[in-house]
Amino acid sequence: MRRGIAVGVAAALLCAAALTGAFGVLLESALRAHGSADRYEHAVAVVAASQRVEVVKDDQTDVRPLVERARVPVSVADRVRTTPGVTEVVADVSLPVVTADGAVRTGRGWDATALTAVELRAGRAPRAEHEVAVDSGSGRAVGDTVRLQVGGRAPEPYRVSGLVADGSGAGRDVWFGQHTAQVLSGRPGHADALVVLGTKETSAQTLRAAAPGLVVATGAGRGDVENPEVAAARLDLIGVCASIGGVALLVVLLIVTGLLDMSVRDRTRELAVLRAIGATPRQVRRVIVRETLKVAVPASLLGGLLSLGLGTLLHRFMAEQGVLPQGLGLALGPFPVVGALALTVLTAVGSAWLAARRVSRIRPAQAVSETSAEPTRLPRWRVITGLVLLVVGLASAATAFAFGGQVATAAMGGLVLSLIWAAALLGPSIARGGIVVLSPVMRLLFPVPGRLATDTATAAAVRLASVITPIALALSFGASQLFVQTTAVNATRTQAAAGLHADQVLVSNGPGVPRAMYRAVERTAGPGTVTAVKRTTVVMSVAAQLQSLPTQGVKGALSNLDPGVKAGSLKGLRGKNTVALSSNVASAAKVGSTVSLWLGDGTVIRPEVVAVYDRGQGFGDVLLPHDVVTAHVTDAGHDDYLLVKGAADLRPELDRFPGTRATSAGQYSAALTEKARQQGLPGLLAVAAISLFTLIGVVTTLAVATASRRRELTLLRLIGATRGQVLAMLRLETCLVLGTGAAVGSLVAAVTLLTFGGGVTGLSALSVSPSVCAAILGTVFLSGTAAVMLPARRLLRRRRSPRIT
Repeated sequence: MRRGIAVGVAAALLCAAALTGAFGVLLESALRAHGSADRYEHAVAVVAASQRVEVVKDDQTDVRPLVERARVPVSVADRVRTTPGVTEVVADVSLPVVTADGAVRTGRGWDATALTAVELRAGRAPRAEHEVAVDSGSGRAVGDTVRLQVGGRAPEPYRVSGLVADGSGAGRDVWFGQHTAQVLSGRPGHADALVVLGTKETSAQTLRAAAPGLVVATGAGRGDVENPEVAAARLDLIGVCASIGGVALLVVLLIVTGLLDMSVRDRTRELAVLRAIGATPRQVRRVIVRETLKVAVPASLLGGLLSLGLGTLLHRFMAEQGVLPQGLGLALGPFPVVGALALTVLTAVGSAWLAARRVSRIRPAQAVSETSAEPTRLPRWRVITGLVLLVVGLASAATAFAFGGQVATAAMGGLVLSLIWAAALLGPSIARGGIVVLSPVMRLLFPVPGRLATDTATAAAVRLASVITPIALALSFGASQLFVQTTAVNATRTQAAAGLHADQVLVSNGPGVPRAMYRAVERTAGPGTVTAVKRTTVVMSVAAQLQSLPTQGVKGALSNLDPGVKAGSLKGLRGKNTVALSSNVASAAKVGSTVSLWLGDGTVIRPEVVAVYDRGQGFGDVLLPHDVVTAHVTDAGHDDYLLVKGAADLRPELDRFPGTRATSAGQYSAALTEKARQQGLPGLLAVAAISLFTLIGVVTTLAVATASRRRELTLLRLIGATRGQVLAMLRLETCLVLGTGAAVGSLVAAVTLLTFGGGVTGLSALSVSPSVCAAILGTVFLSGTAAVMLPARRLLRRRRSPRIT
């Protein structure tokens, strides 16, 4: 392998190992992550309800996490206490509390003081309904009165019955009587978890027998119960890393295969001579694989080591942007390095073996003649496979258009890769098509270099295909994924702006708008002017797969919002067994049919569909009656926002409820848009990383292709072409290659975006920035031109007597 080509292949493999290893770091962090067991540190076990939905079908288990806290009956504690080794069972209850100055605290039942180093310094424990214990450093004294907003009620006075010192240093908790805390949490008789204190003799198996149907968490699992958001995030992160890692591996395979194929073609003469002097096909393949290993192993190892740093940066950025919960820490181990090394080396060896097959199978009598020209016809298997993938890609687009919604979203995954692999396999034919289209223009504008460029390109269509493919991949994958995200965000903004008919939107800087505020605002603004909205997430089977769907519970004046109902009516959204679905997830469900839903805490309901609407991006995919949602959420005392029609002066109510404020529908829509953008951040990071690697692959492939043409360029100089004519020929040939690759990539991106727009968001929501398109094309063209011209100028440095080597 020539030194220049070896450097290019090593650079591509290093970047490939760094990319796959970085996602391996995130995957390992997700697999090993557990919430921190702070308050539950001294517990031998924690009894809680399951925080996930599992459906077994055809020996396959489909799992989705629950985002709301699933509560456990306090009555189970009596059975658990009888278990040998158990000394105490604490029913842990928590709820948000807002103080008079708008600060947010955590309220807890007094029994939970047994879990941490909480010491009563003065007074007594709270027992009455309006008694609390607060931190001794709060400046309060026993007998003082504090105003607290808790349980969805209006701010009420509470008497300080005791002062505590929290040895953990938290100092932010407000302690209520145990019964009072359960009532204020909205689920009397239930607790967040039952924390078991005991001795070493306490058996987890016996505890499970005493609490059938519940989860008994021990060890690191205790932290998952204390911080359920970590467990939910890690399950989603595993899925994201697995899917993105698969895409990255396919991209790596495509680019590395093209590079190594080009490297082998550069050595066709040498390898054919080996066959002519008696080398067997296996010996030829062994030579190529051995040389590839010499480059692949050190490059992949270095890339694997660099992936630890890259993965750390990705994890830190995602945590800072709020994509990952604080408890999901970084886990660094040998797995990403070893995995990246193994995958990259195996990919390189497999690609080298495939690239060596044609040369190694040449019969000795034909070996010398095979060095004179490149093959002009594609193998039949390659044509058939390419056409099949093309049909699969077009069928995916047709499926997305026909069914829309989540079916379209699922079809999008294979659409881009199918079309790109089809383009890779049919690359020589595409290259010839580009030559046919562009050659007349080149010959007309630049007679000599234009003819040279088109003639050399026609004779080396197979080589050009190896260059066109990564260019098309960079443009199609980067542009389509980027603009799919911007289209989704734009759809959220436009649908929310079009459907929010309220004049004022009341929101909160804390846990939410207290439920008591709904009636207070209605008395001021007038009957039929206020809509209360509570957000949650439900799980539903869509396209035979469990999906977590954004959901809103609504009550009051439904005229304040218009989700674009196309069938049925929201007036039927009442009681406990009704639901409205967006067209994105309705699929076969029609008005009057029944669907199965898992509510936020895992409760299964089978409501009747009363309406189907179009604005799922702006209003969530599911609308439920308000009371159905609030009965199965972590915080039942607060709504997410209130919609108010009219210009009534609501300042007295806003002053009465600390932390609440009024905003306009436009400002609220902008906040939703920003939230949608943050939710799509992991995908954008993946797109950026894969697109950057693809761009590096484009530059490397072009540089390697140019470096392998030393004999050809020297021959042109020997037969009379000037240095300027050869450089002009290369510039035109580069324009031909980049133009063809850009056309193919843009076509694939256009098909993807039109499919997404037509099947998911609506074509009117398409958001494609011309300046971003120009920047992407400019980056590809500038880097591609530099990758060709810099090594070409080095090869064509003036010498006294050019000669073929």
